[in-house]
Amino acid sequence: MSLSALAAQVFTGLVLGMIFVLLAIGLSLIFGLMTVVNFAHGSLYMLGAFVGFSLLGLTKNFWLALVLAPLLVGMLGLFIERFLIRRLYGRSPDDPLLLTFGLSLIMIEAARLYWGKIGLTLDPPRALAGPVNLGFTMFPVYRLFVIAVTLAVLIALWLFLTRTNVGLIIRAGSRDPLMVRALGIDLSRIWLLVFGIGAALAGLAGILAGPMRGVYAEMGVTMVIESFVVVVVGGMGSLVGAVVAGILMGQVVGLTTFFAPKLAEIMIFVVMAVVLLVRPSGLFGEAGLLE
Repeated sequence: MSLSALAAQVFTGLVLGMIFVLLAIGLSLIFGLMTVVNFAHGSLYMLGAFVGFSLLGLTKNFWLALVLAPLLVGMLGLFIERFLIRRLYGRSPDDPLLLTFGLSLIMIEAARLYWGKIGLTLDPPRALAGPVNLGFTMFPVYRLFVIAVTLAVLIALWLFLTRTNVGLIIRAGSRDPLMVRALGIDLSRIWLLVFGIGAALAGLAGILAGPMRGVYAEMGVTMVIESFVVVVVGGMGSLVGAVVAGILMGQVVGLTTFFAPKLAEIMIFVVMAVVLLVRPSGLFGEAGLLE
């Protein structure tokens, strides 16, 4: 075992953690404000990769596809909230869960019909191809780009939630929606926006992951399960918890793959069980969105 190989695996785990973070903060935003468990999140992640693939084929411009794919998936999220999920508010919490689970199956089958059952390759631009020498190891430039994009998104989201009136309403609504309604604020528009943002983040995660993990209809199935684990470990509805747990779980998967590959698929569930034994509400489960 060489130190350079171990360092490369740590960075690989960090990249996977960034994908987890993008998915988990979308799930946490939606659950924190709307108390909706969105099982379609993995399929929105998958659509981000497929839409990015199609846009790249049409435009031959990866950067344009990187911008448009999350926006289009976000628009689909707006449609899902406005015309489907909104009809279920005030009913059993199981209803949105069953609806989004059904939507996930529909989107997977639609992807198979339109793009085929064979996995596709999503190539990064030439500027991001090849490795870079970090001094202690060689590492793909594209994976460093994924880390940078995720950090930029986190900073932008933090500024949005802390420096804008809408962000303040989102944070207040996650704490006490009745009080927000008493102030005359229409939370339905905020729910629409939050669901759209969550969907766009899933789409962004999908197109970013495509060049590393391939593009296929079932790519979101495992990722959404692992992302729910991240959300539970971090604390339901906590964005800080989603970030911390996402990075932690990325390292757990990366290092377990390096030292004990046969245990890689179950180790995050072991970590979740240990965390819940110590803190049943998760690492940041009793805090607000940004606490």
